[in-house]
Amino acid sequence: MSRLERIKTALTGALQPAMLDVVDESHLHEGHAGARPGGETHYRVRISAKAFSGTTHVARHRLINDALRDEFATGLHALAIEASPAD
Repeated sequence: MSRLERIKTALTGALQPAMLDVVDESHLHEGHAGARPGGETHYRVRISAKAFSGTTHVARHRLINDALRDEFATGLHALAIEASPAD
């Protein structure tokens, strides 16, 4: 399973999002710190979930980072996050 698929699976399991979009942006970071040959290091996540209702921007990021702890431990270097509560 690719890292992109693992990210989607982890976020879906942890947060039950109403909307989830995960994009591998590793190719945009070639030559930067944390970039590796073959990519799978830099991602953008757009997510909307009821789990974010009543939370701060920082708390949303913490929930996402906690759900992806294993990915960060195995080579995920950077994550751009756009998170909002679901209606």
